[in-house]
Amino acid sequence: MTGPAPLDLASIRRAPKALLHDHLDGGLRPSTVLELAADCGYDELPASDAESLGGWFRDAADSGSLERYLETFAHTVAVMQTPEGLRRVARECAIDLADDGVVYAEVRFAPEQHLEKGLTLDEVVEHTLAGFREGETIAAEQGNVIRVTCLLTAMRHAARSREIAELTVRFRDAGVGGFDIAGAEAGFPPTRHLDAFEYLRANHAHFTIHAGEAFGLPSIHEALAFCGCDRLGHGVRITDDISVPGDIADAQLGLVANYVRDMRVPLELCPSSNVQTGAVPSLDKHPFDLLARLRFRVTVNTDNRLMSDTSMSKEMSKLVDTFGYGWSDLERFTINAMKSAFIPFPDRLKIIDEVIKPGYAVLLG
Repeated sequence: MTGPAPLDLASIRRAPKALLHDHLDGGLRPSTVLELAADCGYDELPASDAESLGGWFRDAADSGSLERYLETFAHTVAVMQTPEGLRRVARECAIDLADDGVVYAEVRFAPEQHLEKGLTLDEVVEHTLAGFREGETIAAEQGNVIRVTCLLTAMRHAARSREIAELTVRFRDAGVGGFDIAGAEAGFPPTRHLDAFEYLRANHAHFTIHAGEAFGLPSIHEALAFCGCDRLGHGVRITDDISVPGDIADAQLGLVANYVRDMRVPLELCPSSNVQTGAVPSLDKHPFDLLARLRFRVTVNTDNRLMSDTSMSKEMSKLVDTFGYGWSDLERFTINAMKSAFIPFPDRLKIIDEVIKPGYAVLLG
């Protein structure tokens, strides 16, 4: 019997991974941004070569402010306004994730932001889904099998959430797994969109809510108590309801934190992104480890691969380096994510039993 594989980036890339929180407009290849900008006549990019452009996105996102971080998306969204642009970005997203060992991914985007060239909401979704399917096919031909589910996002400062909720239900048999709201949290509570959430619940549709990233416990409380979300996008500020006076065994959980843990509400944690936006001061201060040790349902996610210059393997590698995790920990976080996916239960079980567990068994030796 061989021993476990070394816990380095190359080995982590081989590990099967499940991703729940990844933004389509935050994961473009820099070279693709340049080529699509040339194709559609967009001339406001801050750099003219791929390496410089990639560096600009990373540095601009490193401001420590969620609002500044969100400004970087103006450039990626600008080049995703045509059928060709949407299909290409979705296709490359699936290929890039599969190449990194991701076997299941939920990728979200806001259709309302892609209407500037005359596409309808339905057309935006159709072209994006077609791109994901093309990417899955190409990845499989390269020996990397991946299943991509699309989540539709409504912008929390806008007023189209009910429309996007209806779009989600309309396309749920075509590859759309659920709904999300995103954008600046402060001043835009999730309860502004109650009609959308009521519609989704009435139609038994899945949804997650960006909550507890830049804004604290009230955002999480509203997302759960009033909106009824299935998962929390980020949710790092749940620690506002946890006190650890000494040993972790003495941790005191408030009502909201207890509910999140008791109900196994998945936390879509995005370590690198949370540092960039100032949600946490540094990776070693990230509550990921505290929440994992307290047995919350923590999951590892990329958020925006371009802005954070990251991948699932890099995120896992950083957690290993920072908190000393082993293969069994990474397997647990991966199964946490797969259990929480917005696809039917038999499909989740099949990926866990036939892909994730056998993949980690090899790495564990």
